Amino acid sequence: MLFNSYQYLFLLSATFFLYYVPWLRNLQIFILIISSFVFYGYSQPTLLVLFMFNVWVCTYTSYRVTRAIDYKSKKRWATLGVVSTLSILAFFKYNRLLLETFTFNKEDGIGAFLISIPLPIGISFYTFQGISLIVDVYREKDKKFEPLQIESFWVHFYRTTFFKSFFPQLIAGPIVKAHDFFYQIKTKQLRHVHWGAAIEHLIIGYFLKCVIADNLKDHTFWIAYPYFKTVSTINLITMLFGYSMQIFADFAGYSYIAVGSAKLFGYDFFENFNWPYVSTSFSEFWRRWHISLSTFLKEYLYIPLGGNRKGELFTYRNLFITMFLGGLWHGAGWSYAVWGTAHGLALAIERISSEKLTKATRFLGSRVQSFLAWGIVFSVVSLAWLLFKLTHFSHAIDYFFSIFTNFGIQIQKQQIFLVGMYSLPVIYLHWIAFKGKGFGRFAFLIYALMLFFIVTNRGGAGEFIYFQF
Repeated sequence: MLFNSYQYLFLLSATFFLYYVPWLRNLQIFILIISSFVFYGYSQPTLLVLFMFNVWVCTYTSYRVTRAIDYKSKKRWATLGVVSTLSILAFFKYNRLLLETFTFNKEDGIGAFLISIPLPIGISFYTFQGISLIVDVYREKDKKFEPLQIESFWVHFYRTTFFKSFFPQLIAGPIVKAHDFFYQIKTKQLRHVHWGAAIEHLIIGYFLKCVIADNLKDHTFWIAYPYFKTVSTINLITMLFGYSMQIFADFAGYSYIAVGSAKLFGYDFFENFNWPYVSTSFSEFWRRWHISLSTFLKEYLYIPLGGNRKGELFTYRNLFITMFLGGLWHGAGWSYAVWGTAHGLALAIERISSEKLTKATRFLGSRVQSFLAWGIVFSVVSLAWLLFKLTHFSHAIDYFFSIFTNFGIQIQKQQIFLVGMYSLPVIYLHWIAFKGKGFGRFAFLIYALMLFFIVTNRGGAGEFIYFQF
């Protein structure tokens, strides 16, 4: 079920009503679980079978961790849980990558079997949530899992089912960590709803998705192979800029809707985006873009690998491994791994050269330095998005070279105008975030305008880009 559908608005409204009915207060979690199952299984009910199997694995292994009598047993059960959940992800998500890499025959045998395996929607997100539960229980994270020591297995199963299925974050995040969620599970009161924050998140989310992303997708369509071969250099650059705006608006829009929806039920998620296109360094970009993923990778992969504690060489190794696997998490294709590795390389170069570069460009002044740094970061990030749109690496390379060869093709001025027009609100939102002043006294007017455009200028409804991950 899509956030930008009338079915979702009906489900959200009905769930909200039942959730706060006084005589159903003791069934609040059950109501949210049922609504989450309807949300996830709306188009493909069979997906619930795999999802519940995943929940069972996470519940059983994390529960056994809490019951382990010694450190070795505890570690063995935690390892089994993490490996099992990752194996499920690998089996369903990376079968086609095996097909491409080892060139199995697609018509019969292993090839036919691999290509027939479907990709369950949201599996990357709920797998990482399961890992956070197992690892947090193993670490006894912040002592917030002490209650698990006295819970029965079935209570733990019930709470884990809710944690992994809660519909605002089920399909495309934010990736909610167990130690940030479990302590929030309690009876909620209507008076505790942060109405202002919830409504603001929902309006911004639907504006970014329905007005910006869904309109821009019609003008960035020509990035697809082989259509870009017939597009002028100026339009190729325009589309690349537009796709940067689109992918931000699409995914940030989803996250805003998710955070706003959760707030309606009394649950707080951390913000997943902090206006990343104002970044003047790649490390800053990753502190602002898909924050739940970057913090997850840092907390559960980069730091356990050693982080930056074992010298420069190991730090760069850990950066590359983290970004490579982070890229591969996004999709079952080597282009995603290249995308992650490119960001790892950018982070490494930045780490090596930032101090020297600052000294070398000192004569330019701090403002010029910041502007140049911003231009480099935004250009590299935007160029790297090609690997999301063109999942065949050779097509992305072809697009890059077309920028330098398609000078003679006629410029489509209308496309430039429309991409610019739909990008302006994203630029404005980043600008006020950069200034740190918010909407100020015009807040009500701006939210009213966004709501007006949501009603009057929606683009053709499309799936969220991150659904493919």
